[in-house]
Amino acid sequence: MTAHRDRRRAGCSEAHRDRSGTASGGKARLFVALDLPADVREALAAWQRRELSALPELRAVGPEALHVTLCFMGWRDLSEVERIGELAIGAADGVRDLELAETAWLPPRAPRVLTVAVRDAGGACATLQGAVSDVLVAGGFYERERRPFFPHVTVGRVRGGRAPSGLRHRLPAPPAPLSFEAAAVTLYRSRPTARGSTYEALARATPA
Repeated sequence: MTAHRDRRRAGCSEAHRDRSGTASGGKARLFVALDLPADVREALAAWQRRELSALPELRAVGPEALHVTLCFMGWRDLSEVERIGELAIGAADGVRDLELAETAWLPPRAPRVLTVAVRDAGGACATLQGAVSDVLVAGGFYERERRPFFPHVTVGRVRGGRAPSGLRHRLPAPPAPLSFEAAAVTLYRSRPTARGSTYEALARATPA
């Protein structure tokens, strides 16, 4: 499947709007992700309302922030944003045959987040992650993860960042299986706030 590229010049415009005032000054916290279709985000939001009410230790992730992270680059110079977007979006392709699967704590022994795994039956998501990772590593913008890629959606974060004793033994039941195709591949800027991070799309490729 091919993908339609939306090559916005968000990198440059964002750099000039940043408090540093110039594209060469300041940094942005960046990651590339698979966007979920609206019906999947709505289904996960309904599941959160049912299941997470029994876990006050968790703060639910808002539906607008539900996604599958492919590559997290951390803080990068604002001057690099446009090139990173070109590389990531240039490697993007459509991803089908995905399905919501089991719940999992990460890290398993001292949880900081609750996730819903994404079953990648055909391997398209892993293939895409590898392609995006390869171009970003080659460009010097990303250090490849040592852990195997685990496609998942973060649905809840532990309040205060530290799990209370016994939380890892209270794993919620998973949502109903739901098959879907990724809505888009997007380069995001993450802005940490006291109430959790907000995400700004800088470049996006959507399925043709």
